[in-house]
Amino acid sequence: MVDMKGRWCLITGAARGIGYLTAKLMAEHGANLILHSRKLEHTEKVLAEVQAMGVEAYAVAAELSDLDQVQAMLEEIDARGTQVDIVLNNAGMQIAYRVDYCKTPVTDFTESFKINTIAPAMICYHFLPKMMERGFGRILNTTSGIALDPQQAGYSASKAALDKFTIDLGSKVQGTNVMINLTDPGWCRTDLGGPHAPNAPESAIPGIAVGAFVDDGKSGRYLNAPHFTGMTLEAAVAKAEAEFNSPY
Repeated sequence: MVDMKGRWCLITGAARGIGYLTAKLMAEHGANLILHSRKLEHTEKVLAEVQAMGVEAYAVAAELSDLDQVQAMLEEIDARGTQVDIVLNNAGMQIAYRVDYCKTPVTDFTESFKINTIAPAMICYHFLPKMMERGFGRILNTTSGIALDPQQAGYSASKAALDKFTIDLGSKVQGTNVMINLTDPGWCRTDLGGPHAPNAPESAIPGIAVGAFVDDGKSGRYLNAPHFTGMTLEAAVAKAEAEFNSPY
Protein backbone atom coordinates (compact mmCIF):
# COMPACT_ATOMS: atom_id res chain seq x y z
CA MET A 1 0.00 0.00 0.00
CA VAL A 2 1.30 3.44 -0.93
CA ASP A 3 2.69 5.54 1.91
CA MET A 4 1.14 8.98 1.49
CA LYS A 5 3.30 10.87 3.96
CA GLY A 6 4.75 13.94 2.30
CA ARG A 7 3.10 13.34 -1.06
CA TRP A 8 1.03 16.10 -2.64
CA CYS A 9 -2.54 15.37 -3.66
CA LEU A 10 -4.85 17.61 -5.71
CA ILE A 11 -8.55 17.12 -4.96
CA THR A 12 -11.12 18.91 -7.09
CA GLY A 13 -14.46 19.69 -5.49
CA ALA A 14 -12.91 19.44 -2.02
CA ALA A 15 -15.18 21.86 -0.19
CA ARG A 16 -18.11 19.56 0.50
CA GLY A 17 -19.62 16.11 0.16
CA ILE A 18 -17.40 13.31 -1.10
CA GLY A 19 -14.50 15.67 -1.83
CA TYR A 20 -14.50 16.98 1.73
CA LEU A 21 -14.52 13.46 3.19
CA THR A 22 -11.78 12.39 0.81
CA ALA A 23 -9.62 15.33 1.85
CA LYS A 24 -9.94 14.31 5.48
CA LEU A 25 -9.08 10.69 4.62
CA MET A 26 -5.98 11.68 2.68
CA ALA A 27 -4.84 14.01 5.47
CA GLU A 28 -5.29 11.20 8.00
CA HIS A 29 -2.73 9.23 6.01
CA GLY A 30 -0.25 12.09 5.81
CA ALA A 31 -0.85 13.47 2.32
CA ASN A 32 -0.33 17.17 1.70
CA LEU A 33 -3.31 18.68 -0.06
CA ILE A 34 -4.23 21.13 -2.80
CA LEU A 35 -7.91 21.78 -2.24
CA HIS A 36 -9.94 22.99 -5.20
CA SER A 37 -13.33 24.64 -5.22
CA ARG A 38 -15.08 27.27 -7.31
CA LYS A 39 -14.26 30.00 -4.76
CA LEU A 40 -11.52 30.11 -2.14
CA GLU A 41 -13.93 30.85 0.67
CA HIS A 42 -15.66 27.52 0.05
CA THR A 43 -12.58 25.58 1.18
CA GLU A 44 -11.80 27.64 4.29
CA LYS A 45 -13.32 25.04 6.63
CA VAL A 46 -11.68 21.94 5.17
CA LEU A 47 -8.37 23.78 4.74
CA ALA A 48 -8.27 24.66 8.44
CA GLU A 49 -9.24 21.13 9.43
CA VAL A 50 -6.60 19.33 7.41
CA GLN A 51 -3.88 21.79 8.43
CA ALA A 52 -4.83 21.08 12.05
CA MET A 53 -4.15 17.41 11.28
CA GLY A 54 -0.50 18.28 10.67
CA VAL A 55 -0.25 18.23 6.87
CA GLU A 56 0.64 21.04 4.48
CA ALA A 57 -2.26 22.34 2.43
CA TYR A 58 -3.44 25.25 0.34
CA ALA A 59 -6.51 26.13 -1.69
CA VAL A 60 -7.01 26.96 -5.35
CA ALA A 61 -10.11 28.16 -7.13
CA ALA A 62 -11.50 27.62 -10.61
CA GLU A 63 -14.91 27.35 -12.21
CA LEU A 64 -14.43 24.11 -14.15
CA SER A 65 -16.86 25.16 -16.87
CA ASP A 66 -14.46 28.03 -17.65
CA LEU A 67 -11.48 26.27 -19.21
CA ASP A 68 -9.34 29.41 -18.99
CA GLN A 69 -9.79 29.29 -15.22
CA VAL A 70 -8.79 25.62 -15.21
CA GLN A 71 -5.58 26.47 -17.08
CA ALA A 72 -4.87 29.37 -14.72
CA MET A 73 -5.30 27.03 -11.73
CA LEU A 74 -2.78 24.57 -13.18
CA GLU A 75 -0.31 27.38 -13.82
CA GLU A 76 -0.74 28.60 -10.24
CA ILE A 77 0.11 25.14 -8.90
CA ASP A 78 3.20 25.06 -11.11
CA ALA A 79 4.22 28.54 -9.95
CA ARG A 80 4.12 27.35 -6.35
CA GLY A 81 6.58 24.61 -7.26
CA THR A 82 4.32 21.82 -6.01
CA GLN A 83 5.15 18.32 -7.19
CA VAL A 84 1.71 16.74 -7.59
CA ASP A 85 1.83 12.99 -6.95
CA ILE A 86 -1.89 12.19 -6.75
CA VAL A 87 -4.83 13.69 -8.64
CA LEU A 88 -8.37 13.00 -7.48
CA ASN A 89 -10.73 14.44 -10.09
CA ASN A 90 -13.73 14.42 -7.80
CA ALA A 91 -15.67 17.51 -8.90
CA GLY A 92 -18.65 17.00 -11.17
CA MET A 93 -21.96 18.56 -12.11
CA GLN A 94 -25.36 17.10 -12.88
CA ILE A 95 -26.89 19.94 -14.91
CA ALA A 96 -30.59 19.01 -14.84
CA TYR A 97 -33.15 16.21 -14.80
CA ARG A 98 -35.25 16.48 -17.97
CA VAL A 99 -38.61 14.74 -17.65
CA ASP A 100 -39.33 15.70 -21.26
CA TYR A 101 -35.99 14.29 -22.33
CA CYS A 102 -36.53 14.80 -26.07
CA LYS A 103 -36.37 18.52 -25.35
CA THR A 104 -32.97 18.31 -23.67
CA PRO A 105 -31.13 21.53 -24.60
CA VAL A 106 -27.71 21.45 -26.22
CA THR A 107 -26.30 23.34 -23.23
CA ASP A 108 -26.86 20.27 -21.04
CA PHE A 109 -24.21 18.57 -23.14
CA THR A 110 -21.79 21.45 -23.62
CA GLU A 111 -21.73 22.37 -19.91
CA SER A 112 -21.62 18.75 -18.73
CA PHE A 113 -18.72 17.90 -21.01
CA LYS A 114 -16.69 20.95 -19.99
CA ILE A 115 -17.03 20.18 -16.28
CA ASN A 116 -17.13 16.38 -16.24
CA THR A 117 -14.86 15.46 -19.15
CA ILE A 118 -12.73 18.26 -20.56
CA ALA A 119 -11.57 19.83 -17.28
CA PRO A 120 -10.49 16.45 -15.82
CA ALA A 121 -8.74 15.65 -19.11
CA MET A 122 -6.84 18.96 -18.96
CA ILE A 123 -5.74 18.17 -15.42
CA CYS A 124 -4.64 14.65 -16.39
CA TYR A 125 -2.68 15.87 -19.40
CA HIS A 126 -0.98 18.52 -17.30
CA PHE A 127 0.32 16.27 -14.52
CA LEU A 128 0.71 12.89 -16.24
CA PRO A 129 3.99 13.62 -18.09
CA LYS A 130 5.63 14.79 -14.87
CA MET A 131 4.43 11.67 -13.05
CA MET A 132 5.85 9.49 -15.82
CA GLU A 133 9.21 11.29 -15.63
CA ARG A 134 9.41 10.75 -11.86
CA GLY A 135 8.15 7.16 -12.03
CA PHE A 136 5.26 7.64 -9.61
CA GLY A 137 1.72 8.92 -9.82
CA ARG A 138 -1.91 8.12 -9.13
CA ILE A 139 -4.88 9.60 -10.99
CA LEU A 140 -8.47 8.80 -10.06
CA ASN A 141 -11.31 10.09 -12.23
CA THR A 142 -14.75 10.01 -10.65
CA THR A 143 -17.41 8.45 -12.83
CA SER A 144 -21.07 7.48 -12.40
CA GLY A 145 -23.07 4.29 -12.64
CA ILE A 146 -26.10 6.03 -14.15
CA ALA A 147 -27.52 4.00 -17.04
CA LEU A 148 -30.70 3.87 -19.14
CA ASP A 149 -31.70 7.33 -17.95
CA PRO A 150 -32.12 9.75 -20.88
CA GLN A 151 -33.46 12.32 -18.42
CA GLN A 152 -29.83 12.92 -17.47
CA ALA A 153 -28.30 12.49 -20.92
CA GLY A 154 -25.77 15.31 -20.74
CA TYR A 155 -24.41 14.12 -17.41
CA SER A 156 -24.33 10.41 -18.24
CA ALA A 157 -22.79 10.98 -21.67
CA SER A 158 -20.05 13.17 -20.19
CA LYS A 159 -19.21 10.50 -17.63
CA ALA A 160 -19.19 7.79 -20.31
CA ALA A 161 -16.72 9.92 -22.25
CA LEU A 162 -14.60 10.27 -19.11
CA ASP A 163 -14.62 6.47 -18.75
CA LYS A 164 -13.37 6.04 -22.32
CA PHE A 165 -10.72 8.72 -21.88
CA THR A 166 -9.48 7.17 -18.62
CA ILE A 167 -9.30 3.61 -19.90
CA ASP A 168 -7.55 4.59 -23.11
CA LEU A 169 -5.04 6.83 -21.31
CA GLY A 170 -4.40 4.20 -18.66
CA SER A 171 -3.22 1.76 -21.32
CA LYS A 172 -0.13 3.94 -21.81
CA VAL A 173 1.04 3.51 -18.22
CA GLN A 174 -0.16 -0.04 -17.55
CA GLY A 175 2.42 -2.02 -15.59
CA THR A 176 4.23 1.05 -14.27
CA ASN A 177 4.11 2.93 -10.98
CA VAL A 178 1.90 5.56 -12.58
CA MET A 179 -1.70 4.38 -12.37
CA ILE A 180 -4.91 5.85 -13.78
CA ASN A 181 -8.23 4.41 -12.65
CA LEU A 182 -11.91 5.21 -12.31
CA THR A 183 -13.78 5.57 -9.05
CA ASP A 184 -17.49 5.82 -8.30
CA PRO A 185 -18.95 6.83 -4.91
CA GLY A 186 -22.34 5.30 -5.65
CA TRP A 187 -25.59 7.20 -5.24
CA CYS A 188 -25.01 9.29 -2.12
CA ARG A 189 -26.94 12.04 -0.36
CA THR A 190 -24.83 14.94 -1.56
CA ASP A 191 -25.69 18.16 -3.37
CA LEU A 192 -25.25 16.24 -6.61
CA GLY A 193 -26.99 13.03 -5.54
CA GLY A 194 -29.90 14.76 -3.84
CA PRO A 195 -31.62 14.17 -0.49
CA HIS A 196 -33.37 10.95 -1.54
CA ALA A 197 -30.26 8.99 -2.48
CA PRO A 198 -30.03 5.67 -0.61
CA ASN A 199 -26.46 6.04 0.68
CA ALA A 200 -24.78 8.35 3.17
CA PRO A 201 -21.69 10.14 1.82
CA GLU A 202 -19.62 8.34 4.45
CA SER A 203 -20.38 5.03 2.69
CA ALA A 204 -17.99 6.07 -0.08
CA ILE A 205 -15.05 6.05 2.35
CA PRO A 206 -12.50 4.48 1.95
CA GLY A 207 -13.47 3.11 -1.48
CA ILE A 208 -13.58 6.44 -3.26
CA ALA A 209 -9.83 6.86 -2.69
CA VAL A 210 -8.64 3.25 -2.75
CA GLY A 211 -7.14 3.76 -6.22
CA ALA A 212 -4.69 6.26 -4.77
CA PHE A 213 -3.28 3.62 -2.42
CA VAL A 214 -3.13 0.51 -4.60
CA ASP A 215 0.37 -0.46 -5.65
CA ASP A 216 0.09 -3.19 -8.27
CA GLY A 217 0.67 -1.31 -11.55
CA LYS A 218 -2.85 -1.87 -12.90
CA SER A 219 -4.74 0.93 -14.63
CA GLY A 220 -8.11 1.34 -16.31
CA ARG A 221 -10.10 -0.26 -13.51
CA TYR A 222 -13.56 0.69 -12.26
CA LEU A 223 -13.21 0.84 -8.47
CA ASN A 224 -16.79 1.12 -7.26
CA ALA A 225 -16.74 2.55 -3.71
CA PRO A 226 -19.78 0.59 -2.41
CA HIS A 227 -17.73 -2.61 -2.80
CA PHE A 228 -15.49 -1.33 0.01
CA THR A 229 -18.03 0.22 2.41
CA GLY A 230 -17.26 -0.54 6.05
CA MET A 231 -13.77 -1.85 5.35
CA THR A 232 -10.50 -0.54 6.68
CA LEU A 233 -8.32 1.13 4.09
CA GLU A 234 -5.80 -1.69 4.32
CA ALA A 235 -8.50 -4.31 3.66
CA ALA A 236 -9.96 -2.21 0.84
CA VAL A 237 -6.57 -1.95 -0.88
CA ALA A 238 -6.05 -5.70 -0.58
CA LYS A 239 -9.51 -6.34 -2.07
CA ALA A 240 -8.93 -3.90 -4.93
CA GLU A 241 -5.62 -5.49 -5.84
CA ALA A 242 -6.96 -9.06 -5.61
CA GLU A 243 -10.37 -8.69 -7.22
CA PHE A 244 -10.35 -5.72 -9.63
CA ASN A 245 -8.46 -6.40 -12.83
CA SER A 246 -7.47 -3.96 -15.53
CA PRO A 247 -9.21 -4.25 -18.91
CA TYR A 248 -6.03 -4.61 -20.96
